[in-house]
Amino acid sequence: MRAKRYELSDVQWDRIASLLPGKASDPGRTGSDNRLFVNGCLWVLRSGAHWHDLPERYGKWKTAHKRFTRWAKAGVWERVFEDLTRDRDNQYLMLDSTLVRAHQQAANGKGGPATRLWGVPEED
Repeated sequence: MRAKRYELSDVQWDRIASLLPGKASDPGRTGSDNRLFVNGCLWVLRSGAHWHDLPERYGKWKTAHKRFTRWAKAGVWERVFEDLTRDRDNQYLMLDSTLVRAHQQAANGKGGPATRLWGVPEED
């Protein structure tokens, strides 16, 4: 199966699936579809769109945003990134300025929380 634009391939999904909460073996609720949720997050992050523009195929935007924020506060994304960076063959971690976008209003920020969404507190 060929992945859609902005979505994880089967190989990429297999690489991170066990690192995510919501598996049947985890305590608490089981994630209804972690892959769909992660693909929705990737769609927002890679497209530079607002959460409320998330296509319906990924579910309700507000639910996805809340879950994304919960995972960020719990350090889920940070653990995934740490695991991926341990791989010496990390060709999938390449970033350049064509992938990094700032919202048009990002230039006039007014402070905000001391902790970045990806989990690591910034140094003063």
